[in-house]
Amino acid sequence: MNTSPSIVNELQAQLQGAPMQHMAQQLGANSEQIQTAVSAALPLLLGALGKNAAQPQGAADLLGALQRDHSQALPQGLGGLGGLLGSILGGSTADSAQNPLGNGAAILGHILGGSQQKAEASLGRATGLGGQGAAQLLSMLAPIVMAFLANRAKSADWDAGSLSQTLEQERAQAQQQGGLGGDLLGSLLDQNGDGKLDVGDLFKLGSSLWSGRR
Repeated sequence: MNTSPSIVNELQAQLQGAPMQHMAQQLGANSEQIQTAVSAALPLLLGALGKNAAQPQGAADLLGALQRDHSQALPQGLGGLGGLLGSILGGSTADSAQNPLGNGAAILGHILGGSQQKAEASLGRATGLGGQGAAQLLSMLAPIVMAFLANRAKSADWDAGSLSQTLEQERAQAQQQGGLGGDLLGSLLDQNGDGKLDVGDLFKLGSSLWSGRR
């Protein structure tokens, strides 16, 4: 049995301390709120990426995006997360040319697609952050998740299949463990509201999120 920590657990551990405090201050949240919200948001983001990468073209498009746009975001590996978060919190979202990470909201839109507003509203209600606060938090976390995956893909020499398998494991683990993150992810993936995943849901989560502009 593979006992290595999940990406969610690794990211959450790296965000403890000052990064978590910065996010709480930025959102006007208390420590308990931000811990709960981050614990739910990370599996939500990784699970959404996992479902998109479940299709071969989706995985290839995602890997290309990681290599093209996010591979330099963590120059010092995991230790760079604090600096990355500082860049996100201190950077100007209005001037993406001055922000090497790109616009967190735009990245979030690619990850969640048409389910973005639903995800933000659900997370906001469940954590007390409100829809706007949840949107801000997810926009902070989205480039961090992408940078982490890009760093891991580069160091482990992942191909599209490796990326797809890793993200599928993250999605399955999040839903098996349940909790707020698993519940939100399950609700997000069941986009047509019929209580189960089917071809209609998979179509909506297709690789079009990564190829071209919507």
